[in-house]
Amino acid sequence: MEVLHPHYDRLIAAARQAGPATVAVAHPCDRNALEGALDAASLGIIKPILVGPQERIRQVAEEARLDISAFPLIDTEHSHASAARAVALVREGQASALMKGSLHTDELMGAVVATATGLRTSRRLSHCFVMDVPGRTEPLIITDAAVNITPTLSDKVDIVQNAIDLAHVLRFDPVKVAILAAVETVSEKMPSTIEAAALCKMADRGQITGALIDGPLAMDNAIDPGAAAIKHLVSPVAGQANVLVAPDLEAGNMLAKSLTFMAGASAAGIVLGARVPVILTSRADTVQARLASCAVAVLVAHSAGR
Repeated sequence: MEVLHPHYDRLIAAARQAGPATVAVAHPCDRNALEGALDAASLGIIKPILVGPQERIRQVAEEARLDISAFPLIDTEHSHASAARAVALVREGQASALMKGSLHTDELMGAVVATATGLRTSRRLSHCFVMDVPGRTEPLIITDAAVNITPTLSDKVDIVQNAIDLAHVLRFDPVKVAILAAVETVSEKMPSTIEAAALCKMADRGQITGALIDGPLAMDNAIDPGAAAIKHLVSPVAGQANVLVAPDLEAGNMLAKSLTFMAGASAAGIVLGARVPVILTSRADTVQARLASCAVAVLVAHSAGR
């Protein structure tokens, strides 16, 4: 039985209403990557610029019976060159977002973070999953599950702020951030709880802005009001968080994939903190998840005036 994801439908509708953004698609050299870009284009969400080995892309299109004649195609020699050229298109003002094709994530992100030629800002890059979880009344943001492996406290400040900024673009009202750990009490034996407490105090002092933040919170008392009540947690976040900050990449990745493969959720992925949003998709993504990733990137790009 197909699981419906109404939150994604609303995101896609909002992106269509906002109008398409020009997206440099890096190395769309397999059917999934190429079809994902063309599906988003057909709905009027993006205007893709295809960047990669010309003959390979045309061969994929021919074999998959996909019509790419309407889209610009920039020829490159290999995946590394595709990533570099796609990033250059953004620097030249010809694209307002990046999209991963069939190259490895590390290869694309290497071009994004290159010191002289990349797209770095003062903010650390981080990844957010925007998840449509069956039974929830709003989408759920999980961060960071794909970029920062073992983030420091300083890294987490940017990770949290990136997620908050995205939540505002998606019109979460209010934004309620739970800093996750295994327990809801601060313990010197668990560094993640100490960092969670520090992040909350930093929010109190205005070093992180735009959200209600609480932590450490265990997963149950972050999202379930009953669990929060049992633990006697008096908090505007506990039991009703809509942004979950994982202690490290492994925890975040396992959480997101558990929701996807065991609870029927769908995950749209985006990297924030660069000059433009970066759309990350997986071969395991559904068509709707790919479209939602593009929609989120378009809304972010428009919010920045691009």
